[in-house]
Amino acid sequence: MKKHTQHGFFDEETRLAKLTKKKDPLVKLSLMINWESFRPVIERAMKKQTRGYGGRPPYDYIMMFKVLILQRLYNVSDEQMEFQINDRLTFMRFLGLSLGDNIPDQNTIWLFRETLVNKGVIEKLFNKFENILEQEGFLLKEGSIIDATIVEAPKQRNSRQDNDQIKQGEIPEGWENKPNMLRQKDTDARWLIKNGEKYYGYKNHIKICRKSKLISGYKVTDASVHDSQAVESLLDKSDSHHELYADSAYSGENIARLLEKKNIRNRIHEKGYSNTPLTEAQWERNRKKSKIRARIEHVFGYMTNSMKGIYLRTIGKKRANGVIGLMNLTYNMNRYLQLAG
Repeated sequence: MKKHTQHGFFDEETRLAKLTKKKDPLVKLSLMINWESFRPVIERAMKKQTRGYGGRPPYDYIMMFKVLILQRLYNVSDEQMEFQINDRLTFMRFLGLSLGDNIPDQNTIWLFRETLVNKGVIEKLFNKFENILEQEGFLLKEGSIIDATIVEAPKQRNSRQDNDQIKQGEIPEGWENKPNMLRQKDTDARWLIKNGEKYYGYKNHIKICRKSKLISGYKVTDASVHDSQAVESLLDKSDSHHELYADSAYSGENIARLLEKKNIRNRIHEKGYSNTPLTEAQWERNRKKSKIRARIEHVFGYMTNSMKGIYLRTIGKKRANGVIGLMNLTYNMNRYLQLAG
């Protein structure tokens, strides 16, 4: 009969030491980010939250914030996040938890994120880290690239009449009398057909630093909004007297005039038409611009591959704003690790 071996604290430490030798990426993320710098922003938003989540004493705010970053890094649901924290020693170590500690459950994770979203804290956290990146010399703001990507949301099964009313900003007849159903209906997301494919959800419009590939600004819209319509909201004083790169979706007189007014050097791809195709000189200019503009594709590629996909499990634009903001912040944190070595 096999003898039972009692395991203790040092067995856990031994396992973690082995994982460190295998280059656990969360060790670097834990050590190189100044997590405490986010505490004042979160505490100001949570100061009225006197009761604990789920009836328990409140968990440490920074630990819960790190849970949200983990969630975006691995793109998992609240339920799966609870399971993974319980299951993975590397997650527990990153969060400062041991085997004997209480683990936040899925409802606790949902409520913490919901509170930050409702109080508009996610954008403040993004801006806080942006300021840190700028102070440390990683975010140079000496030329930018803009682009947008589709962020798919849970598809809705509505009638054509319901969809027509939603597009007009109205709640379809009868929905208000069914609150449980209404909570499951996303009246903010929209359909988009791109390259013959249908998508439903939102868009993440971003501006990145041309040199560092760090995100310096973002705007969330529904998926039907044309990329060019978010340009003005992405621009700020730091863009003046610098170059702005974008693909031909951003070409046009209105944007050209906007950039001229703001003293921004226009490096947007030129667009050809059936009756006026691009000249050889224009093709050559676009080719040179593409070498720089393509850097923004690396950002979306990292989100798609290393961060396990660009899509939502939430309903409504307010929550989409929060989750997409966390997605952009998580990307910036990991890009910072690459730049800082």
